Amino acid sequence: MPMRPIVLLILFLALISQAADAETLDLERIFASPDLAGPTLRRAELSPAGDRVTFLKGREDDRSLLDLWEYNVAEDTTRVLVAADELMDGDVELSEEEQARRERARIADLRGIVDYRWSADGRFLLFPIGGNVFVRDMQSADGEVRQLTDSDAFDTDPQIAPDGRHVAFVRERELWLADVDSGETRPLTDSATDTIANGVAEFIAQEEMGRSTGFWWSPSGEHIAFLQIDESPVAVTRRYEVQADTIEMVEQRYPYAGTDNVTYRLGVVQIASGDISWMDLGDETDIYIPRVKWLPNSEQLSFQRQSRDQQTLELVVANIDSGETRTLLTETSDTWVNLHDDLRFLTEMPAFIWSSERDGYRHLYLYDYEGEVIRRLTDGPWQVDALAGVDEEMGMVYFTGSEVSTTEKHLYRQSLVTQSPEVVNRVSRRSGWHEVGMDADARVYVDTFSSSRQPPQLSLHTVDGERLAWLVENRLDDDHPYGPYRDGHQPTEFGSIVAPQGHKLHYRLIRPAGFDPERRYPVFVHVYGGPTHRMVTDSWSRRLLIDQYMARRGYVVFSLDNRGVERQGKAFQDAAYLKLGQVEMPDQMVGVDWLRSQDFVDPDRIGIFGWSYGGYMSLLALAQYPGDFAAGVSVAPVTDWTLYDTHYTERYMGRPQDHPQVYEQGNVMHYAEAMTDPLLLIHGMADDNVLFTHSTKLMHDLQARAFPFELMTYPGEKHAIAGEGPRLHVYRTITAFLDRHLLLGEGTP
Repeated sequence: MPMRPIVLLILFLALISQAADAETLDLERIFASPDLAGPTLRRAELSPAGDRVTFLKGREDDRSLLDLWEYNVAEDTTRVLVAADELMDGDVELSEEEQARRERARIADLRGIVDYRWSADGRFLLFPIGGNVFVRDMQSADGEVRQLTDSDAFDTDPQIAPDGRHVAFVRERELWLADVDSGETRPLTDSATDTIANGVAEFIAQEEMGRSTGFWWSPSGEHIAFLQIDESPVAVTRRYEVQADTIEMVEQRYPYAGTDNVTYRLGVVQIASGDISWMDLGDETDIYIPRVKWLPNSEQLSFQRQSRDQQTLELVVANIDSGETRTLLTETSDTWVNLHDDLRFLTEMPAFIWSSERDGYRHLYLYDYEGEVIRRLTDGPWQVDALAGVDEEMGMVYFTGSEVSTTEKHLYRQSLVTQSPEVVNRVSRRSGWHEVGMDADARVYVDTFSSSRQPPQLSLHTVDGERLAWLVENRLDDDHPYGPYRDGHQPTEFGSIVAPQGHKLHYRLIRPAGFDPERRYPVFVHVYGGPTHRMVTDSWSRRLLIDQYMARRGYVVFSLDNRGVERQGKAFQDAAYLKLGQVEMPDQMVGVDWLRSQDFVDPDRIGIFGWSYGGYMSLLALAQYPGDFAAGVSVAPVTDWTLYDTHYTERYMGRPQDHPQVYEQGNVMHYAEAMTDPLLLIHGMADDNVLFTHSTKLMHDLQARAFPFELMTYPGEKHAIAGEGPRLHVYRTITAFLDRHLLLGEGTP
């Protein structure tokens, strides 16, 4: 069937516009080096003394290869501290455990120095490369870097003692110790088996709880607390990972929703003697231990005990000599209790800081050691994101939060003796997104700032917000990698829509290049929608560049945050409880209806795209609202929640044996029979997070009713499809599919 003349004209004008632009932003450039965002910046940290800032930075010619850099405050100089290729010979073959750790940490595409730690005294920097552990003596005149371990085994998660004398690490599922001076190593545990591991963070701790380690040094450096996990209750799942030329059968203990989890023991090992004492975790074994933290006296250890249904979270303190415990406080909820890292035991007074969502928004409280509230520190219809630092001498607490807007993150401060918790002082000044790290005394902070207009910048500030120095200014000028495309950068518009039920839905919108209000444009709806992540933020990301690319191709780009997402109050999140798959798309359709009411939108050419939970949302869009979308793209989607893990799924849906109807209503296949619109399904064939089975079940269901859809699979790729070539191929495939259905409007040839 011939194309409509008006569509041909629009396409011709778009091509002419692109030809006139000497520097066309294309996918090849987005994924090439140097990074269009400027230097790849990770893990900016102040030294314990606050005299220097260290950070990981990607090479200009290879943004995935990271070196360790420093900014010296006294000298006002920035330099490479440790170059990765000086310590490694070519690419390193990672162990399966390390590959899994990096996938969990979303750094599977990075190489070189991907992690580091300071000793508490500021003398040593510790970092792993190629399965071995290295230390740099900051007091050495020549900047000596020594290899501390050298083993055929892959040493992971190295952590240096606060006194700088020893380094602990995990080797072959056991906890080991290395002497920094002599380099001598010895095991601290010897009980590991195929199912028992010491000092290791289990799968769901890394993936869902935000805990990447399984051991913790005492402040004195004399003890290490560690979790011993027993995976034997978790059934072995046999699944296939399809590589390019082989098919590997993987046996993985994957805790599907409703099935058994690992069990825990919490031990404390004395470094000098090797003796281990075990803490009393209580009679109930079907629990989670999401956090462990020492008290300043090194004689007591706290741990958080979370019930299986995640509706109860207890802060427990144990005496390491006797193992006896007492519960300091208990958080409860009719839905679920969100985890956080906002526990800080003070040293100048017998008190601690803790955050809670008990009044509907996460706020900070000061407690005494009897678990009684001394005073509330913050208040208001906004959320504390994270505790950033405490200056006990000055009596100030610093934190990031959403007081300005849900679309921005800022640094704030409050007095520890405040009588007005609703009045907080904003420290950061520029509108946008501030990721903050403070020194131990909370006297200066390092700020990784970005916005929808500015790629990430790294700077050092006083606690009054005054900038002391640029570490990486990353000025967006003609010499910046994004400089040639700066003039074509489309502004991001932020706004909100009130849903019929009365709740506010925030959105962001990018208009097409060369926008003409008299024309009607296709829409690229970029969706996520899951409880742990917002799309509508004033920040810079690779996602933003994809959206800019689509806007330059002639699309209106639109994202909306539906009920269930974080940072908008607990009630806004709680609306999704026992209703995953039921509340998200009604909210998204409020946004779609708003788009249709705009004169510049073609209501017949609205497409939707999402990855992971966003992929789930794309499928729900086509299945729950057939005929409303011209096309949908779903990458690595959840389709059946019984195939996802315990901690994430049960938090929002309960156990499938307790709520079978909830799982049925959240299952894509429950609605898929109504699907009529063009679908592109994409999945990595070695995905160990959202298993490939999610997509194969959907494929089988759609094929059983002879529904035509397009499919692209990636041999050997995990959930992120992180390979540089494959990731480029993903977006080429997505763009071609959407262009065919939305720009040309002709459907599948």
